[in-house]
Amino acid sequence: MSPLNKPIFIVGAPRSGTTLFQYMLRSHPNISLPTGESHFFIPLFRGEEAFGDLSKIENLRSVLEAMYRQSADFLDTDIHGIKFDIDQLASEFHAEGRTSMESIFSGLFEKNALGEGKARWGDKTPYYVLHMKLLLEKFPNAQFIHLIRDGRDVAMSLLNRKHDFGVYNYFFAAKYWEIYVELGRECGRSLGKNIYHEVRYEELLNNPEIAMKGVCEFLNESYSDNLVNFKKSGEAGKTPLLQKPIQKENQEKWRTKMTHSQIKTFEGAVSKTLTASNYPLITEGRPTPLLLKILWRSHNFVLQKFYSLLKRN
Repeated sequence: MSPLNKPIFIVGAPRSGTTLFQYMLRSHPNISLPTGESHFFIPLFRGEEAFGDLSKIENLRSVLEAMYRQSADFLDTDIHGIKFDIDQLASEFHAEGRTSMESIFSGLFEKNALGEGKARWGDKTPYYVLHMKLLLEKFPNAQFIHLIRDGRDVAMSLLNRKHDFGVYNYFFAAKYWEIYVELGRECGRSLGKNIYHEVRYEELLNNPEIAMKGVCEFLNESYSDNLVNFKKSGEAGKTPLLQKPIQKENQEKWRTKMTHSQIKTFEGAVSKTLTASNYPLITEGRPTPLLLKILWRSHNFVLQKFYSLLKRN
């Protein structure tokens, strides 16, 4: 089997270290990863029927146009092995007999990988963790790497970008994190160890060589020192940590930056998921009372609506 037919999907809750991991893994001499997030796989898979017969070049071109409307920045700036030229790609894909959505997607990523001199392609889009079974159905030889980070650090990071994620309190942040982790792990157990692999963000910081050797073993790829001494981002707009060597101190910040009340709220909301993910509690982790759950959810809902209205105006 050609390595090009074995895609790698990096998934996980937002703010869980997927971008750092993406830059590390894309430094492997055999693996091509764009520097952004595609986002278009799931919406276009769901809407595939609307495009009609993809053996017709005009319908194939419509797919590429929809892809561009969805993710123009990604296609313009984050794929580095080819230029996203709709007419040229439509012509090439039509000639190659790519008549399904998945073959069009893989065609784009394969060409990008070959343009970078790499033999295997991957994609990092965190929310695909909620759609791994669909992706495996479309790409039967795919492998998934699930990044998991202490939810309390994730919560602080989400709240630092609250308007981007619609997260306005620690209870809601906890539940947001829990959905990604629990659904990802549940699906992962059903997929099995040859298809699904977990990486703890903290292990990536503390023992990067060991963590990445485990990843290479999972992917059946040779280990390379490039993975730890990865090529840093030269773009100021990217995560600042990507401009520096691995920062071991970028963990457990919640211990000093969250109040005891905030920690209690978070741990009470998701105590089982924290402990199951090997993150110890520092409070009793008592379940959140029903009335407080309603209040926290209502608080988040009202703020989401308020800031959404502000954006429109």
